[in-house]
Amino acid sequence: MLRPYPNHMTNILETILDQKRLEIAAHDAPALRRAAESAPAPRDFLAAVSRRRNSLPPALIAELKRASPSKGILAPHLDLFQVAEIYTQNGAAAISVLTDEKFFQGSLETLRQLRIINHQLPLLRKDFIIDESQIFEARANGADAILLIAAALPDDVHFAALHECALSLGLTALVEVHDEAETERALRINGIRLIGINNRNLATFEVSLATTERLRPMIPAGITVVAESGIFSADDVSRLQKADIDAILVGEALVTAADIPAKVRELSMFNVQR
Repeated sequence: MLRPYPNHMTNILETILDQKRLEIAAHDAPALRRAAESAPAPRDFLAAVSRRRNSLPPALIAELKRASPSKGILAPHLDLFQVAEIYTQNGAAAISVLTDEKFFQGSLETLRQLRIINHQLPLLRKDFIIDESQIFEARANGADAILLIAAALPDDVHFAALHECALSLGLTALVEVHDEAETERALRINGIRLIGINNRNLATFEVSLATTERLRPMIPAGITVVAESGIFSADDVSRLQKADIDAILVGEALVTAADIPAKVRELSMFNVQR
């Protein structure tokens, strides 16, 4: 059974990355590259989550999430395909699919099946990507976007190379930052178009929307900005809209809601014309 890590454990990220290195060692990178290059063209994730007018509420990237290291089991029996349809019908702009198995109870197969059934919304592969073979794997299994976490990629050259690899395959790269230093690193990446500000402190697990409000002014116009973590209500969405956020990424609040369709409508502000 997956249990939440105690807050004082600050090495969770490195523990996860150690597992990723084991998984990568088993990859057949040339075969994954061939599969990626022959896969159907990706959908435009960036366009889906970019606001076209300042008066619009942030676009909702709705996450399929059963568990996390910080919270433990959230929704173990969730019918992910049914929930993906609920997301689509109630105002989500895109779907985030957790594919890490050991720590989040995700699955690459979920991503693949969602694409096979021609799901309407663009799909983000949410995982800890540190190697090109994982990007090939994402593309081959139907991802339209991938996540690159600055904290997991301390080497700037490697960080930029992974970003370029994603773009070369037609994928959108969501670059996630947690603080000022990571934001500055992200902004040095050539061609960066999408930055996610994670409101969760990786050391303490504390979550504060003030993180987004503090970092947002650092990011220039022309780059789409996503707020991640700590978003549970329409008031939170309104607060982030005032901070000039283009999109929000929400998982826990959706999958634990008593009425998932209503919660999706609330956070996507479905009654507001887009």
